[in-house]
Amino acid sequence: MTSPTLTSPPPKKNRRRGLIAMSAVLATALGITVAAVTTNASAAETPISQGKPATASSVESGAFTAGAAVDGNTGTRWSSTFADPQWLQVDLGSTQSISRVELNWEAAYASAFTIQTSANGTRWTNITPTTVGKAGLQTLNVSGSGRYVRMNGTTRATPYGYSLWEFQVFGATTNPPTTPPTTGPALPTSDTPDFGGNVRIFDPGTSAATIQTAVDSAFNAQLRSPTAQFGTQRHVFLFKPGTYGRVWANVGFYTTVAGLGLNPDDVTINGAVNVDSGWNYGDEKNATQNFWRSMENLSIVPEGGTNRWAVSQAAPMRRVHIKGNLTLAPSNQDNGQGYSSGGYLADSIVDGTISSGSQQQWYTRDSKVGRWEGGVWNMVFSGVQGAPGNAFPNPPHTTLATTPVTREKPFLYIDNTGKYRVFVPALRRNSAGASWPNTAGTSIPMREFYVAKPTDSAARINQALAQGLNLFFTPGTYSLNQTLQVTRANTVVTGIGYPTLIPTGGVEALNVADVDGVKVSGITFDAGTTNSPTLMSVGRAGVHTDHAANPISIQDVFFRIGSSVQGKATTTLAVHSDDTIIDHIWAWRADHGGAPTGWTVNTGDTGLIVNGDDVLATGLFVEHYQKYEVIWNGNRGKTIFFQNEKPYDVPNQAAWIGPRGNGYAAYKVADNVTEHQLWGGGSYSFFNVNPSVRVDRAFEVPNRSGVQLRSILTVSLGDVGTIANVVNDTGGSVPNPAGNTTPRNVVAYP
Repeated sequence: MTSPTLTSPPPKKNRRRGLIAMSAVLATALGITVAAVTTNASAAETPISQGKPATASSVESGAFTAGAAVDGNTGTRWSSTFADPQWLQVDLGSTQSISRVELNWEAAYASAFTIQTSANGTRWTNITPTTVGKAGLQTLNVSGSGRYVRMNGTTRATPYGYSLWEFQVFGATTNPPTTPPTTGPALPTSDTPDFGGNVRIFDPGTSAATIQTAVDSAFNAQLRSPTAQFGTQRHVFLFKPGTYGRVWANVGFYTTVAGLGLNPDDVTINGAVNVDSGWNYGDEKNATQNFWRSMENLSIVPEGGTNRWAVSQAAPMRRVHIKGNLTLAPSNQDNGQGYSSGGYLADSIVDGTISSGSQQQWYTRDSKVGRWEGGVWNMVFSGVQGAPGNAFPNPPHTTLATTPVTREKPFLYIDNTGKYRVFVPALRRNSAGASWPNTAGTSIPMREFYVAKPTDSAARINQALAQGLNLFFTPGTYSLNQTLQVTRANTVVTGIGYPTLIPTGGVEALNVADVDGVKVSGITFDAGTTNSPTLMSVGRAGVHTDHAANPISIQDVFFRIGSSVQGKATTTLAVHSDDTIIDHIWAWRADHGGAPTGWTVNTGDTGLIVNGDDVLATGLFVEHYQKYEVIWNGNRGKTIFFQNEKPYDVPNQAAWIGPRGNGYAAYKVADNVTEHQLWGGGSYSFFNVNPSVRVDRAFEVPNRSGVQLRSILTVSLGDVGTIANVVNDTGGSVPNPAGNTTPRNVVAYP
């Protein structure tokens, strides 16, 4: 079970250094031996303590049990009461030789402790001298044996208790690393790879009729199909540089339309790349389930002057030039029908007017628009030239002149010799407007990528990573029986056409080490039927490295707990690395799916846990999780645009009691965070299983001047279910007495 950090102090780089220095002085004064700390050379090993029974002298609360320190999940932890001494011990099941112990301390660590072993759990032998702890990862090389191993803390470093993310014991029976060795024959690569049968590539010499037949065939097969939304179909249509005659591409589920030029204007489509309502089986009146489709890196001359893109979540439009107008609402938006529930637009230019129409919320980043009109609840702009003025809530526009840090998503293109390459845009600070033409960045030849196919095993993909290759996932579904391990700085992991990774046996699907500049984009994760503690993690809890000059980035990455499979994952995404950029994710615990869903069926506690400092989220969509949906433990975090729906399927109030009363907030900032900022956040309720269910607040944050929320709101959809306050005890309740799904708005808190 993933437990939120509520009362113990968050790791903070400067604060930690000061505490460590104080501890070292204290240690010298007391004659305490300071143990050597080694680097994390064994991150891929499985400790002999993992999953074994653990007990402790005390726990801070039921959320921080002893077992959380030996579960292999760096998003959970044990925390003691605020007193000395305290201990945590694990039962290995039989006598084992112990060679190494790794302690992943939270900011509340021990300034004096020993590691002890015992044959019976009552008589203990020290296998280390009295040791000074440190916030973060601490590795102790030891020699000893015993069935029981414990950390015996005698002096706390802070006024809080003792707190460990993980207590890991290694010995002679420890499993070897699971990442394949780099030896063996090199995997093949090519500058002109085969992208698989789900990818169609057109050039200007291809007739418009041929293109139209291809896009119609893909779309018509899923039109009002009861299986399309969670089907296995994947379609990618790539256009080489040039101008294309009349093409009207209706874009359905798992469909991508993209240009292969270095700039969007290298590819011009006359006609439309169109998304509308009336397509989805069982929800023909709305566009609120127009998920999982995308358009990228091209220009459109819209037929009739306006292109329609009536999408909801996980449907990005990036690096696009609309040579006319753009509407984000369905064609049947009037008379109380035809809502859409998006959405995300970035690094684009719209020459004319963008009309949001019935879009409930939308985020536009680093673009240029001729004019914007409309707004329902939550329209957010950062770095958008031509954006409307900041006026929330009337109209509901939240506008920032720039975006603090951006790095646009890597994209595929073809050079003038017919070879494929991936362009990786450079980092920008305080950015505004589109990055093109003349985008700064690096071009990587395709021969430096392993082009993965759905038939590839996890071992083969890991071999490619160990070989030093980047990863390019082609469309399809991938079954992973081991974690994909990204350990090399600046690795690019990207995909086209919604490649979907499904872990088996409860493994984590993707693990990114705490290294500079890894870029992960264009990937979808489905939880497997065996619960995974996490689906994806970035860095390692308690390890703080300054990545500001070259941060890790996560872009257009989508997660599902329940879909075509009855998936389970305690935590969806855990971000431990400092300075990480989270640019457009949707973490979704399914309220419907191709397989049955329900409160005890597709279980998931938390969508996103942020332990890193200085993390930025731009375009954060997290929905329907059963506990805190976002937990932000790191300091100096920033979120620009947050969209949330509470879980629909809470069976009764007794099943949903959180640490602070009824239910769990959607967005939780840990109590000891001193600086945090959020602009443009909305949380909605629709407790249709039991409308009497209520949650006390949508946003839960510490009351201090450095924690600032701007333009936040709550809505009771159809006036079904109660959110008692917007933030903490402020903002009032929905359903609003005004009725008709009227929101409650808070312009600024505090």
